[in-house]
Amino acid sequence: MKLIQHYDNMFNQSIGQISRGEIEIDQQIDNDRDRRRGLTLLIRPNDEIKARVGAFQDELMKIDGVQYYQPSSDLHVTALSIISCYEGFDLSDIQIQDYEDIISQSLNDIPSTELKFKGITASREAVLIQGFPMGDGLEILRDRLRSNFSSSALQQHIDSRYRLATAHMTSVRFRKELRSPDKFGTKLQDYRAAEFGEMKIESLELVYNDWYQNSNIVKILHRFAL
Repeated sequence: MKLIQHYDNMFNQSIGQISRGEIEIDQQIDNDRDRRRGLTLLIRPNDEIKARVGAFQDELMKIDGVQYYQPSSDLHVTALSIISCYEGFDLSDIQIQDYEDIISQSLNDIPSTELKFKGITASREAVLIQGFPMGDGLEILRDRLRSNFSSSALQQHIDSRYRLATAHMTSVRFRKELRSPDKFGTKLQDYRAAEFGEMKIESLELVYNDWYQNSNIVKILHRFAL
């Protein structure tokens, strides 16, 4: 219920602003010199979910094609941001095996977990697909990772920006002023409770990434089977 309320609050606070064109444009999204990098443990959606998200994006593109629509290859749920993106971070700064060991240890006997994607929410910066963990496996994993990394001497920024509690996927980021904000807002309302599918979490990826999880930049360091 807390997660539903969180998504509801986000949408209710932003939908009026979006419909009036009062958005926050990402000034870095088209910056080829953006060198912010980080380390993330993430979950990839299955092909069925990707297809449904793609169909939703297609509807928005008909209204406004200049926004940044997350490519299907880049769609993800953040299990945990281990090192938040910052300029200057490089893989040579860390021993990857140390991070893999802590994650493997944290995954021992994690309950099977499924994710349900239903409805969309939004902020002034982005449009999100709502994700709902079914069971407490993801929460247990996040808490274990927090505890195990905090007990280590490894570089990490877990919860430095905010304590991650959602399981959303970013679908659209605002890169330009909206062409038809009222129509865009109406389409978001149309998809407020849309079904995007369910999946069992079968693997996790540890990746070296940029701010946008761009597949041209992301390096998969290790896949953990569940």
